[in-house]
Amino acid sequence: MIIKVLGPGCKNCKNLEKNTLDALKSSSVEAKVVKVTDIAEIQKYGVMRTPALVIDEEVVVSGRVPKEDEIAQWING
Repeated sequence: MIIKVLGPGCKNCKNLEKNTLDALKSSSVEAKVVKVTDIAEIQKYGVMRTPALVIDEEVVVSGRVPKEDEIAQWING
């Protein structure tokens, strides 16, 4: 599984990355977390507001920072 955190590096982007890493720690899923800060690359996903979270090339949320348990639900399917 590849999880991408999309955003320029703002506070909310860092919070999303932290929540994602925390959700992974509490799950049994192995995943690689990648930070995407390049605006052109972010736009390829059709994201208009950051931060955004992409799991296996599917945008699951954008424009807000979901809580750890919500991210865990997406990770665990």
